[in-house]
Order: sequence, then structure tokens, then C-alpha cells
Amino acid sequence: MTHNEHTHVEELHIKAAYAHIAAAHEHSTGDHASPQELARKALGDSVEAVKYTEEIAKDAPQFMVV
Repeated sequence: MTHNEHTHVEELHIKAAYAHIAAAHEHSTGDHASPQELARKALGDSVEAVKYTEEIAKDAPQFMVV
């Protein structure tokens, strides 16, 4: 995985984590329309991060852990 790919994957995962935190915070305030949208966004960011990570992993050399 190149440095740019690693950075992009890291940014996607961080973005998803922040979206989940924001959704949880909004949920605790009692505003349920906004947290639902934030949760959808967080899920989308998470799915994008996983897909991109898997795509990169296909091309990465496999290392045997002993």
C-alpha cells in the first residue's frame, strides 16, 4: 500500500468515526431527525472506507505471520 493510499484509507476511517460520534451526540440531545441523517452518513463513510481498504488489500503483497 502506498503512502497516499494509506493516508486516504486512514482519512476515510477517521471521517466515519467522527460522523458516528456526531450522530451519537445529536441523539443524546433529543433531536432525532438530525442523528438519523448523521448515522446514514457515518454508515456510508464506513462502507466506503471498507471497500477502499479491501480494494487496496487485493493488490498488496501477502505476508505470512508466524
